[in-house]
Amino acid sequence: MRWLLKRLGQVVITIYVVITLSFVLIRLMPGNVVDALIAQLETEGVEASQIQAQVANLAGINPEDPIHIAYIDYVTDVLRGDLGTSLWSGKEVSVMIADTLPWTVFLLSWATFLSFFVGIALGALMAYYEGGRLDLGLTSYAMVAGSIPYYVFAVLLVLFLSYRYQIFPTSGRAPDGMTPGFTWPYISGVINHAVLPVFSLVLSGGIASLSMRGNSIRVLGEDYLRVARLRGLSDRTIAVQYVARNALLPMYTGFMISLGSMFSGAVILETVFSYYGMGFILVQSVDHRDYPVMLGCFMVITIAVVVALFVADLTYSKIDPRVEGTNSDTY
Repeated sequence: MRWLLKRLGQVVITIYVVITLSFVLIRLMPGNVVDALIAQLETEGVEASQIQAQVANLAGINPEDPIHIAYIDYVTDVLRGDLGTSLWSGKEVSVMIADTLPWTVFLLSWATFLSFFVGIALGALMAYYEGGRLDLGLTSYAMVAGSIPYYVFAVLLVLFLSYRYQIFPTSGRAPDGMTPGFTWPYISGVINHAVLPVFSLVLSGGIASLSMRGNSIRVLGEDYLRVARLRGLSDRTIAVQYVARNALLPMYTGFMISLGSMFSGAVILETVFSYYGMGFILVQSVDHRDYPVMLGCFMVITIAVVVALFVADLTYSKIDPRVEGTNSDTY
């Protein structure tokens, strides 16, 4: 129980520190919507005595407030569940995130799971045929694909499969003009729009296969596998219950981290495909210096990563009984 309370305290402190640093760094950024509004009002001939009041009304903040006062107000609002209002669009940040977050989760959860499990399958094949042509070919591909950023694959896929051959749509998250609902035309359209973003991440997921290959080769040399063969266990039983399970253990934490950090990977991907998710509005908020939207998106990313690591702490002993009761970050 003490270990659990300690980890919960670390989670809360980490989230608080990251939110605080994000607030300070964002507010210190040069150029912002407030300055743009002030400049616009000045060009419109508004008197200087009225500019501050109009800016406070339009942007929802007082530009003359010092940063510590603004920080206290922001933290107080967040604790009440109010993430503020977008300075650029005028929409509530919580509403914007609630509208875009499910689409990002849908897109990147499929990409993350497929990348992980495809990497496991390829890594197992590479280890089983170690030194053969299949191992050489897949290893070469994994090394090349793993060194190429996923957005390069994204641009190439859009260029060839969208613009040249027009197999998949070039942008968007759903067919235009179609009423959302649980109908096959709409669902198939959503899947069709998500194929290229997901495929671009899967193509670049070569690191998982290399990790699985290395872990499998290491496990294949263990003494308990020789004992298992002497006991007359089938190759399938040895491969599944001994090799695969033990080779996957070191990759579990990396998988949980990738689940938490997948939201940050949406920034470039959703921009390339004009996929209106949380990463897309984050890019727009940076361009417009929209503080509340930036802080709201960073908060979601931080919470996702920290919670994923916390879940990894709680569940690692369930898949590896050797660390049960150690109360430490064994992985």
